Amino acid sequence: MNGTPQEITALVGREVYSNNGVFVGEIEDVRLDVENEVVTGLALANLNQELFSNRIGDHRGVLVPYRWVRAVGDVVLINDIIERLKTPDEEEEVVA
Repeated sequence: MNGTPQEITALVGREVYSNNGVFVGEIEDVRLDVENEVVTGLALANLNQELFSNRIGDHRGVLVPYRWVRAVGDVVLINDIIERLKTPDEEEEVVA
């Protein structure tokens, strides 16, 4: 995050926006690589329905790779999600 160690749980509840300022969702959980002690993904819920209504069907969230994260502060900024969305059979977007 900003160089100061923080609890991973501090991410939960933060809003996520694309770097273009589009609301994407809210962090509900994090995906961890325990062996390497790194966050590998963010589980988002309360999604922007305009972005996801045709992509997730009955599912209630998405998992985005942590490598998409651009900045973490009061909110989390990720790469422009609209340009990065893949079809469901591609592994970049995993439905939770």
